[in-house]
Amino acid sequence: MARSLAKVQKRVSKKRGGKLNTLHENSRDSKRLRRAGAREDKIARLLQAAKSANQLYVDRVEWFQSAIEDSEDKDLEISDEALQEIVSEYIHRTDEDLTEEKAQRRPGRPPSSLENQLTAQQESEEKEFKSGIWIPDIRNKALRERLERWNGDWSGLNTLKFIRVVKNGPVKDSSFPPKGLS
Repeated sequence: MARSLAKVQKRVSKKRGGKLNTLHENSRDSKRLRRAGAREDKIARLLQAAKSANQLYVDRVEWFQSAIEDSEDKDLEISDEALQEIVSEYIHRTDEDLTEEKAQRRPGRPPSSLENQLTAQQESEEKEFKSGIWIPDIRNKALRERLERWNGDWSGLNTLKFIRVVKNGPVKDSSFPPKGLS
């Protein structure tokens, strides 16, 4: 039995002589078409939700990729303390936008939605940093070169090595994709 919408439409149109509008409202073929259409919509929604959930991690890795490209000493090993400073820079990357939003707000007015969003994002990243934030491993030159060659896709992340950096704590190896405190 055909499951995709295109295949169901093709099968029904062959059966009906190319006329899909001659279907009865509650016929088996019209129900088949509705189910196939609903299935396509559901799959598209699930793919979009997964893509938006993954985008957070892609943006994070892109930030670290650009931070490495901007750094002067690419040949040096990065210590755990320096790694924690880089993560702190990442968390506070929106401080300028946040202070600008606060300055634009008139006294006595509630914070704007953008200000609330930036504050919530910063708080959640700070909370994640305390328990272990998931980032690409940039401690040595070979790993940084691999990150520089990354093309920006979610599917390309599996070639990179990842770690969890804990604020005032150890750096632990992690896996891809991120799940829990792996």
